[in-house]
Amino acid sequence: MRWMRFDDGGVARFGQVDGDRVLEHRGDLFDDPQPTGREFPLEGLRWLPPCEPGLLLGLWNNFRAAAERNGWAAPAQPLVFGKSVHSLIGHEGAIPAPPAAMGRVAYEGELALVIGRDTWAVEVSQAADHIFGYTCANDLTALELLPQDPGFTQWTRAKSGEGFCPLGPWIDTAFDPMAASLHTVVGGRERQHFPLADMFFSPVEIVSRLSQTMRLRAGDVILCGTSVGVLPMKPGTRVEVSIDGLGTLSNLFG
Repeated sequence: MRWMRFDDGGVARFGQVDGDRVLEHRGDLFDDPQPTGREFPLEGLRWLPPCEPGLLLGLWNNFRAAAERNGWAAPAQPLVFGKSVHSLIGHEGAIPAPPAAMGRVAYEGELALVIGRDTWAVEVSQAADHIFGYTCANDLTALELLPQDPGFTQWTRAKSGEGFCPLGPWIDTAFDPMAASLHTVVGGRERQHFPLADMFFSPVEIVSRLSQTMRLRAGDVILCGTSVGVLPMKPGTRVEVSIDGLGTLSNLFG
């Protein structure tokens, strides 16, 4: 089942994607949403991020190929940072040109998982029951901001600019990420292509390990990290993050 959110004349609505239409629902997406009986054509809708997380997290160094390429040690635990929820935009949303002070901005195609219910200290064997579904993400990074202070890597500042977290197009509740590959196409050229099974920590391991020290709630989003092929983008460039069997997230930068 695929769920998406959209803007209807200034009102945020959500529904189930059924072919080329959306079946509107009401209530809580994560707690027995009910159909309204209304439907909308998918074409022409203004996409919103598919959920409204209270917590938006990302992982660094979670792919073996990238670690090998860059000489990074295998992490003993998920290496996590926070992104502002205000950085979220939906599929086909425009990524505003960042202020000059932010410098070069890089794309990072990623798988994102969405938490489905209250999650605290769960075992790996239980974690799948706490994942509502999956979506595509682009974890943008202001490269010059990261090392600006030699005493502290500024992850949150570098990853929380306006439009720095495109998410979508929908949440797929039946998707199996470990059999899929991710592709990032920048300006019509494929720049990233890697199997999601190359993660050091799979989605269920991420949820289990993070839940030992922080409570996760329904709607929270965790970006599972990226692999090789990350490069800065030029203004006017379209970036498409595709995951086999899940969908394609497309946004114009600048």
